[in-house]
Amino acid sequence: MERDMFDTMTMTKILGGFSGTLLVFLLGSWAAETIYHVGGGYGDDQAQAYVIEVAEDDGAEEDVVEDEGPEFSEVFASADAAAGESQWRACRACHALEPGQNMTGPTLYDVVGREISAVEGFNYSGSLVEVADVWTPENLNGFLENPSGWAPGTAMSYAGMRRIEDRADLIAYLETIGE
Repeated sequence: MERDMFDTMTMTKILGGFSGTLLVFLLGSWAAETIYHVGGGYGDDQAQAYVIEVAEDDGAEEDVVEDEGPEFSEVFASADAAAGESQWRACRACHALEPGQNMTGPTLYDVVGREISAVEGFNYSGSLVEVADVWTPENLNGFLENPSGWAPGTAMSYAGMRRIEDRADLIAYLETIGE
């Protein structure tokens, strides 16, 4: 005689297994809640263990002055052109230092002090030509820090150089390239 796989005893065992598993999880949850309870107590009659006094806010906000670090002119005065040459590696994928050699970006030969849109044969993008007239060290610093923020609409996809010291070193190096 063949036995049916799902007879009454098999179903009872399966249901008992699920019920036992549920009971273990419920008891585990109850035990964990009891051990790790982090509430203010179980009733209003329990006092807080300690009170931290804080000054009341009168609604007036204080002017918060963020420390933006040193001025660029101070950092640029002590910039190291030799260290800037190593920063140049990030630029040379799109720019050249030879006069008249444009790549994805314009040549950076004699860039410091040059008019922004002065490179022949290069089509400048976005508001770059509207932001400033000359590539001063300060303008180069702003552009290198955040190209799309300094000149919205620029086609330069470089995300920017975060450290002010690195930007100052690179600009000091670029200042040595050219006449």
